[in-house]
Amino acid sequence: MQSFEEQNLIKECHNGNLDKFGLLYDRYADKIYRYVYYRMRHKEMAQDITAQVFFKALENIKNFNQSKGYFSAWLYRIAKNAMVDHYRVARAHYDIDDLWDLAGGDNPSEEALMKERILKTKELLKNLDAQQREIVIMRTWDDLSYREIAQITGKTEGNCKMIFSRAIAKLRERELVMLVLMGFLTGCVK
Repeated sequence: MQSFEEQNLIKECHNGNLDKFGLLYDRYADKIYRYVYYRMRHKEMAQDITAQVFFKALENIKNFNQSKGYFSAWLYRIAKNAMVDHYRVARAHYDIDDLWDLAGGDNPSEEALMKERILKTKELLKNLDAQQREIVIMRTWDDLSYREIAQITGKTEGNCKMIFSRAIAKLRERELVMLVLMGFLTGCVK
């Protein structure tokens, strides 16, 4: 649920006080970046797309209607569309599998372990259809509520819960519980 403070910030932006948008940016920039990065696995592209998301949100803030949904869900929809547009344009230039990189760090063994987990998880998620995969990722990695997922995907909360539940059952049926062992699904069934 949107906080009273967030509703007021949006109202201020609607009234032309766009300086208040910076507070909304501060609240959601990291979440949107992680959402994009988990899907693209390329640091610079995730940064670029995150910037595009907030630029587009700022341009269109007056069109956002609080009575139709959450501001966060609106941002996630913008991010999802920006990624689709990016891949549509870039598809001819490179293979998506080549884009999964890891941010540079000081611990090579930790990076190697993370890369291995990402590759295993990516392989396991291939067993799900695109819709199931997206909902599992939103629920587990992005830590979104079913209500937010429903607003982003245009489905009902009940439908999102059912898709998630069936996806987890499918993974368990195929003995793909390694996701749980890797910590990616910890706490997702609430």
